[in-house]
Amino acid sequence: KVDAAKLGDAPRRIVANLPYNVATPLLMAWLEAGTVFTSLTLMFQKEVADRLLAKPRTKDYGRLSIAAQWRADVKRLFDVPPRAFTPPPKVTSTVVQLVPRAEPLFPADAAVLEKVTAAAFGQRRKMLRQSLRQVSPQAEEVLIEVGIAPTARGEELSIEQFCALARAFKGRRGPTAPL
Repeated sequence: KVDAAKLGDAPRRIVANLPYNVATPLLMAWLEAGTVFTSLTLMFQKEVADRLLAKPRTKDYGRLSIAAQWRADVKRLFDVPPRAFTPPPKVTSTVVQLVPRAEPLFPADAAVLEKVTAAAFGQRRKMLRQSLRQVSPQAEEVLIEVGIAPTARGEELSIEQFCALARAFKGRRGPTAPL
């Protein structure tokens, strides 16, 4: 509930071993704050860290990968085995450093990008022409317009391609119309 962006003077850094049940929502809020923080050094459950760092065409690549890498440079620092804690948890932890970018990796409206990635990864095995109909009934036309095969799946697209889709969907609806 505390606005970490208002604590102390700049430059601000966050170094934390977060409760795993709130780690992702906290991270997303801090990344939305932009360059208020010069770095975030955080411990996550290894599986979450793997998703933060995942590349296209891997099983861990998804909404979290795109959201984090779009806004920050993400780097794995080291793993922490369960035996480092008392009592030992059942999972390995990973310390990750995120350095927020001055500007996102590619231009896109954050809310539209979130809707596009939510639809694309909502049902991972569906082709984008089907899953993106949640965003627009013209999904197949938009995919073709930006040079993406309508039969592609979300895990095949780069962050740049997702941003191009977000721009195209927003362009079809206008800057203020809801998707």
